[in-house]
Amino acid sequence: MSSASYVVCSSCNCSLRRVIPHGRRSFRFSLFSSNPSPNDTFFTRKHSLSSTLPLFSRTASAALPFDFSPPPIDHDLLDTVTVEGAKVSEDGIVETFDNDDEALDAVDNGVVVVDLSHYGRIRVSGEDRIQFLHNQSTANFECLHEGQGCDTVFVTPTARTIDIAHAWIMKNAITLVVSPVTCGSITEMLKKYIFFADKVEIQDITKQTCLFVLVGPKCNKVMEDLNLGDLLGQPYGSHKHYSVSGMPITVGTGNLISEEGFSLLMSPAAAGSVWKTLLSQGAVPMGSKAWETLRIMQGRPAPGKELTNEFNVLEAGLWNSVSLNKGCYKGQETISRLVTYDGVKQKLWGIHLSSPAESGSPITVDGKKVGKLTSYAVRRKQSEHFGLGYIKRKAASKGDAVTVGDNIVGTVVEVPFLTRQCPPSP
Repeated sequence: MSSASYVVCSSCNCSLRRVIPHGRRSFRFSLFSSNPSPNDTFFTRKHSLSSTLPLFSRTASAALPFDFSPPPIDHDLLDTVTVEGAKVSEDGIVETFDNDDEALDAVDNGVVVVDLSHYGRIRVSGEDRIQFLHNQSTANFECLHEGQGCDTVFVTPTARTIDIAHAWIMKNAITLVVSPVTCGSITEMLKKYIFFADKVEIQDITKQTCLFVLVGPKCNKVMEDLNLGDLLGQPYGSHKHYSVSGMPITVGTGNLISEEGFSLLMSPAAAGSVWKTLLSQGAVPMGSKAWETLRIMQGRPAPGKELTNEFNVLEAGLWNSVSLNKGCYKGQETISRLVTYDGVKQKLWGIHLSSPAESGSPITVDGKKVGKLTSYAVRRKQSEHFGLGYIKRKAASKGDAVTVGDNIVGTVVEVPFLTRQCPPSP
């Protein structure tokens, strides 16, 4: 047999059998239906070397709602990643696999998997959930339908930035992914704005779920090999529901830093099996330290750094997350004035640096302060220095030289996340 073949079984309980040649030997895989027995596995290799890998089975969006009860104690993801060499903080965050440069290189030429389970996840349910989030954040939720998604920004009444949320519109709820440092405050803020007649419920489901993201040019190949090819080419934020050994998992297009790649939301009980499967497909594990470096080099703003009460949502460049033609919402009047009167006075840029720099350092041009460095990262064994910073619009632009701190030379550059933002045409 020279290529993979498929045989459709007459039984609905075993709908697909795939045989893949491997040299002189063949490996046989079985994909079960969305209703397997408790002892079934979704990805079984029948060979003299005993091995079992989970695969994803498509299921209806309402068929497998998340069970928010605590996971079984023998399905501890942190135990799984520790075996893979992870260094875990006291807060349970996977900081590094001691492979930061390798993982960052894989972003350019392979695929990485990142455990972002420490990021916040908020479930907004109830009949009025669409209108509620439509009024409380910058995106137009009323034009979205089940299976779609978007980025939206939570802002103050004066359009100062709080956080970017990635939203999935599901059948019975909207799931928001936010920064770990803002999850609690955003949850409480949303609850505060629920009025007596509103049919809205807010639930922090961070501890009841796990979140992985895939980044890199080989993501599509991994998705195809895991029978998730129906997501390829779908718009950013699109998502579908699957199951792994009977446990629900939602997979969406894009991730927190890029419209390419994928995000996976799942029950903690499934997380260990999914993690092992992704590694078996060639994904390189990445810890939170390398993820922070990647965030900075991609140019995604973060709370407490680029997203603070000091900067508004348009200065942060988050045009794709802002609706300029929907009705009234928090911060809308300020945003409208900024657009109408061209009131955006500074812009967020990437900055190549000649040496290490500290966040908060002033940015100057010809001795005059024109901005502030908000984030700093280094990679490739301490030889590549990079930062993000706000600079006054008329003071510098792409390719210009600036000074950071006392005497650090910087070159202003565009960054991918912000380059994809689409300001309105003049």
